[in-house]
Amino acid sequence: MIGDGGADWKAYLRRKPQVVKRRIRQGIPNCLRGLVWQLISGSRNLVLLNQGVYEKLHSLECSSSEFEIMRDISRTFPSHVFYQQMHGPGQRSLYNVLRAYSIYDRKVGYVQGMGFLAGVLLLYMSEEDAFWLLVALLKGVAHAPMEGLYLAGLPLLQQSFFQFERLVHERLPKLGSHFDQEAIYPSMYASQWFITAFSCSFPFSLSLRIWDVLLFEGITIIFKVGLALLKYCHNDLVQLPFEKLVYALRNFPEDVMRPKILLPVAYSIKISTRLEELRHEYCSTKNMQPQVQHSSLNTKERGPVKRPFKKLVNFKRPGFLKLRCS
Repeated sequence: MIGDGGADWKAYLRRKPQVVKRRIRQGIPNCLRGLVWQLISGSRNLVLLNQGVYEKLHSLECSSSEFEIMRDISRTFPSHVFYQQMHGPGQRSLYNVLRAYSIYDRKVGYVQGMGFLAGVLLLYMSEEDAFWLLVALLKGVAHAPMEGLYLAGLPLLQQSFFQFERLVHERLPKLGSHFDQEAIYPSMYASQWFITAFSCSFPFSLSLRIWDVLLFEGITIIFKVGLALLKYCHNDLVQLPFEKLVYALRNFPEDVMRPKILLPVAYSIKISTRLEELRHEYCSTKNMQPQVQHSSLNTKERGPVKRPFKKLVNFKRPGFLKLRCS
């Protein structure tokens, strides 16, 4: 499917897009994951078009986020062998990628949570490749840009909470009513899902499979997996009071964390059209202009994001999340 070094990928994707989609959902072979991630995200082209840029970012100037990045490095995958050694190769590479991005995109800079994105990427590719894939994700080379999860005011995160809460009420009305009764909101349990794309506190065997689909299909998979988690645990969750409910939403049972159990449920959930409708509803509620969902690095800079739907949680930048990660 990919050919020698990815030479056949575009042609195969044009001929058999559904075959590619089905194969990626089955899980990309681990030995090919780094290369395929670059192909499906569009970051491979960024590397080729920006030779030498990554190196220059390290020599141009200091980053205003250096202290925050250094502070958070040891908190990123603390139990993973690649990142355990203080100032070891894993931590140095992670620091280099995050520092380079904070200089490359000063509007986003650095926010706690971005380290988990870069940390996953560095397990499968070089620093430069990881940097450009991070750019591709946040700037939206192949799919809707994710930078709104990290911009001041967290506009995309606020929008995602609005969409997810509505979807819970529509797809799981009994659970949605129970959440209302117990005053449970997505900001209380789903922040890590969106900010780290399930890479924090979720088994790698599951999070990597989610990332395969995220890079090929976009952020919709995060909504699907979140709904699948709630659906699987529905009967237990509707019986829990507030304190136990909060704990359960942050500590799902091990059996649901198996890809063969959770992902088929997630794939069966069809929400793409409804997500788009809710996006427009959210924007119209706040008199916002809906952002273009497919953008590129060559498009003109969008204007400032209007005030979010409501202040769901008191986030601060940087370091607004207290991430509990295994």
